[in-house]
Amino acid sequence: MKFKQLGIGLASIVFFAACNNQPKTAEASKVDPTGVNTPTENTEPLSGTGKVEFEADVFDFGTVKEGEVVNHIFKFKNTGEEPVILSAVSASCGCTTPDYTKDPILPGKEGEIKVSFNSQGQVGTQQKIVTVSSNAINRVTTIQIKGTVENK
Repeated sequence: MKFKQLGIGLASIVFFAACNNQPKTAEASKVDPTGVNTPTENTEPLSGTGKVEFEADVFDFGTVKEGEVVNHIFKFKNTGEEPVILSAVSASCGCTTPDYTKDPILPGKEGEIKVSFNSQGQVGTQQKIVTVSSNAINRVTTIQIKGTVENK
């Protein structure tokens, strides 16, 4: 019985390992005159040594009347050594909408995240968190927009 389970386990491992093997094609590799296959693209992963640093990670919009839309641009710089790619930027609530730099941010260059907050139905003290995910050393960071919304 134990040998049967062991055999099934080994067969499963071999099967799943074989599933990851992809056939080599002429497009996937380039043959140089010496007959050695050379990848046509960089196959080494980024080391994740980019770093996102915001000029300011909190924006206080003060006091607004209900129904006003508050916009703010959070600027950040890549102070690391590798390009930074923002993979996801999401808000804590549907009343807050982020839009962000989609292109890789090279070392020493800047990117931005524009945040729009619609205050309709949001009377009172507000604090909205935007979560920023990237390939940087600081993989997940947050920025926030806060203030007070008064009745119309």
